[in-house]
Amino acid sequence: MTALLSIRDLKVAYRRDGVAVQALKGVGLDVEAGERLAFIGESGSGKSTLALAVAGLLAKTVEIGGTIDWSIAKSQPSHSFAPPSVLPDISPTRGEIEPSSPPSPISNVAGGDPTAELLISPQLGEMSGRTEGGAVERQPSRPRDTIPRLGRDIGFVFQDPSSSLDPVMQVGKQIAEVIRTHLDVSWKDAYTRAKTLLERVRLPDPDSALHAYPHQLSGGQKQRVAIAAAIAAAPKLLIADEATSALDTIVQAEIVALIRRLVAEDGMTLIVISHDIALAATLADRIAVLRHGELLELGENQQIIEAPRHAYTRSLLDAHLGLDAKPMLDRQGASE
Repeated sequence: MTALLSIRDLKVAYRRDGVAVQALKGVGLDVEAGERLAFIGESGSGKSTLALAVAGLLAKTVEIGGTIDWSIAKSQPSHSFAPPSVLPDISPTRGEIEPSSPPSPISNVAGGDPTAELLISPQLGEMSGRTEGGAVERQPSRPRDTIPRLGRDIGFVFQDPSSSLDPVMQVGKQIAEVIRTHLDVSWKDAYTRAKTLLERVRLPDPDSALHAYPHQLSGGQKQRVAIAAAIAAAPKLLIADEATSALDTIVQAEIVALIRRLVAEDGMTLIVISHDIALAATLADRIAVLRHGELLELGENQQIIEAPRHAYTRSLLDAHLGLDAKPMLDRQGASE
């Protein structure tokens, strides 16, 4: 298989109160085109930081080292120089992530400029998928034809759709704007495609949903909208960062099945970020185990589940509670 991206010696450090905190410590691996790869680990292991680094969504103030080499070919140019994103250009002062056009200093694409600097800066102090602080000053956008573009080449599904969707914009327009930003189509065609996407993610009554606002939808429905926006421009890579952790068990299973189906139908490469090893095993072909910013183990799904090599991986498996597990209070020593 051909590697879609190759990560080499990736190091990321956040600076808090003048002290550098290492979030990733020399991570290296290849993500093969068309594969489904899951990154698992406890909170603070560096999973979300890695996803944000791949997508070019780390703040400008973050210290980054290493390389991410892409083999994405030149995609069809955008008709607009608006900042490409998974969702429409939403003000970061409302807590949204708005990437600019220039690439990451750690991103390198065949035929692209390896010396380009990262000008994507959603907010100061971004860590473990969360944002805090104010908006960071950005430099003007410029067209990107030869490097991966968020929204066009990379689709990103965030953990909380209530935060990633614009609360004052109808969901149909949010999806249509993604299509308009990255594909040379009219507004009419963009809305037609948006309706088709809502049908693909199996949202009830797509005609009404086009004109609904996020607060009028349930949590599961909002996540379906976010997924529709993420795949609107037919990206080659889909990143799902804890995309089901905020949902109840039944809806979670539905979203997992939906992601599996869409990835298979569109031939996308999938990166899954999760603390749930059972969910990761359901979605992924390979599993990478992270702890304290280090890659401890990487292997095929079956090997990781049945014959883990690292003690930490075994502890993650032991910590998973199945439906056949005894209630916690009935366990020996639970009341001692």
